[in-house]
Amino acid sequence: MRKLTAVAIDDEPLALEVIQRFAAKSEDLELLMAFENPLEAISFLQDNKVDLIYLDIQMPDLTGIQLLDSLVYKPMIVFTTAYSQYAVDSYELGAIDYLLKPVSLDRFLKSVNKAVGFIKAQEALDEKSKEPADIKDYMFIKSDTRFFKVNLGEILYVEGMRDYVAVHTPERRIMTLMSMGKMMDKLPETDFMRVHKSYIIGLNHIQLIQNNRVTIDDKEIPISNSYKDTFLAFVERLNK
Repeated sequence: MRKLTAVAIDDEPLALEVIQRFAAKSEDLELLMAFENPLEAISFLQDNKVDLIYLDIQMPDLTGIQLLDSLVYKPMIVFTTAYSQYAVDSYELGAIDYLLKPVSLDRFLKSVNKAVGFIKAQEALDEKSKEPADIKDYMFIKSDTRFFKVNLGEILYVEGMRDYVAVHTPERRIMTLMSMGKMMDKLPETDFMRVHKSYIIGLNHIQLIQNNRVTIDDKEIPISNSYKDTFLAFVERLNK
């Protein structure tokens, strides 16, 4: 995947230096410009599209919210501020994250991961829209000497069991000799997502998401830290 392009806007030079230093440590982000003057930033953004803006809320000439309202093309936004009371408003404005100053490197990189997750989700949806209408909506799964025809929409989740995977549908559980990676390659990314080294879930069958777990068919499936940001980014993207 290409690097995300970004700009940072903050009237505090030290805050900008922190964002610049952290951005240089990320392999997924390219910070194109850093602006102390929000009006100069608007001028730049009128001629240059970016994926992401790190945006301070309280600035003397123009607030971050006013700047966002002025943009015709609105990239993903991560608000950066010393004031926690703006958190609710920021998410109502569609921000993907909200960083409280002083920003730590770990927290900054998590915001980058969220942005990457949003882009991947959008690209997957775009690819889905390009697929031919006659694409198969089923697969054959070999179990011992038998081949089961399974409609993809009926797959609730896939569970990894050493050298085997168990494909769970409302009617049965099918054991097949296959790796989780190979199974993920066979499933459409717009309808299925890996959330744990041992679980792939059918996104259309989610009943509940709570406490790093997702419930499908009354089974609680853990969401591991390795997949959490991408999964939550995907869910938030669909809600917008």
